[in-house]
Amino acid sequence: MKQLKTLVIALVMFVGAQASAQSKVAHIDVQALMTNMPEMKAAQSQLDKIKENYDKEYKTMVQEYQTKMQKYEQEAPTAGEALNESRSKEMQEMGGRIQQFQQSVQTDLGKKEMELLKPILEKAQKAIQKVATAKGFDYVLDATTGGGVLVANGPDILADVKKELGF
Repeated sequence: MKQLKTLVIALVMFVGAQASAQSKVAHIDVQALMTNMPEMKAAQSQLDKIKENYDKEYKTMVQEYQTKMQKYEQEAPTAGEALNESRSKEMQEMGGRIQQFQQSVQTDLGKKEMELLKPILEKAQKAIQKVATAKGFDYVLDATTGGGVLVANGPDILADVKKELGF
């Protein structure tokens, strides 16, 4: 009886090991996939336009700051102490607004990028899932450089996913 129990346990462990050893694993460079998606190029173009507008606004603010600073520095020797003090305070406030603008721009650009990339990533993930299911893969690893994959000897499904997405 004890031998039969040991044999059943060994058989279950053997079958479990065989089932897990036969898991099919593939890999894909998600970054390369997304870079080649037409939607990504459109999103990048939109982000570039937004960034360009922010850059123009920033340059205008800085130019205004520099112009006022030069004017105030030239007039400082002849202006009164009270006027110089109020101008100094005005320049500090302008500098603060410029810094606040830069921080606001970074936050806005980050949010906009996430907003634009989310649907593209979701589309890529659905295509990867569809190809993996169709080809019978149990796991698909991200082979993006720095993505954590040390060895990528399994099949690369990037071409199949691109085909699924129509490019």
